[in-house]
Amino acid sequence: MRIITLNLNGIRSACNKGFLAWLASSGGDVVCVQELKAQANDLSPDMQAPSGYHGYFHYAEKKGYSGVGIYSKQAADQVIVGLGHAEIDAEGRYLECQYGNLSVVSLYLPSGSSGEERQQFKFQVMSVFLPHLEHLIASGREVVITGDWNIAHQEQDLKNFKGNRKNSGFLPEERAWMTEVLGRVGWVDTYRARHPNTTEDCYTWWSNRGQAYANNVGWRIDYQLATPHLGARVVEASVYKAQRFSDHAPLIVDYAAI
Repeated sequence: MRIITLNLNGIRSACNKGFLAWLASSGGDVVCVQELKAQANDLSPDMQAPSGYHGYFHYAEKKGYSGVGIYSKQAADQVIVGLGHAEIDAEGRYLECQYGNLSVVSLYLPSGSSGEERQQFKFQVMSVFLPHLEHLIASGREVVITGDWNIAHQEQDLKNFKGNRKNSGFLPEERAWMTEVLGRVGWVDTYRARHPNTTEDCYTWWSNRGQAYANNVGWRIDYQLATPHLGARVVEASVYKAQRFSDHAPLIVDYAAI
């Protein structure tokens, strides 16, 4: 089973750069996308349901903003849209598709880099999401939560860790929260399960400023976190960089059959 996650930074922009053609050849059984920056009527039929895939979406109320989606070869048995928290759900940040005993989530945690107000909203989302993470792991279901978490967990997860200690995405509070998610709560960071010591090859996002991508001054902020049984079945995990569809790169994880 291959699960892929990618922040598109605009689905229409990504499709203009070849995303749909790549999707058709990616081998992804479930492909999660974030930051659609579109509503339903902005999507072409191929964007809504690419050949061979079913498409599910959670759009933001604000036009041209946020939004998440899931493409899957198998039709979902059930689709859960949102976390049940009106302020968060208005931004289109959580979508869960259930296939038998497997749940796959497309998640887009907020960035706090634009200012203190958004950073406080990010902390609010994290506080709401933590008990949901506890609930999911205690549910008895196999779950993979994919997406853009907007947090680099450890120093090995970004190039310039010394210069970013006071910046959103690498704040001590954010890193401690991720440590709790992976420690006390029990989620498995599937990429690190396969590549515990990898540094520069792990990055999934690069700033558009300067020569960040050319110089690989990146961050690992896109994850697939899995319940323990499924996390133990990771066969391979990789970041795809042969083509660029956005300022993020696809994170591809292959799991042995459940």
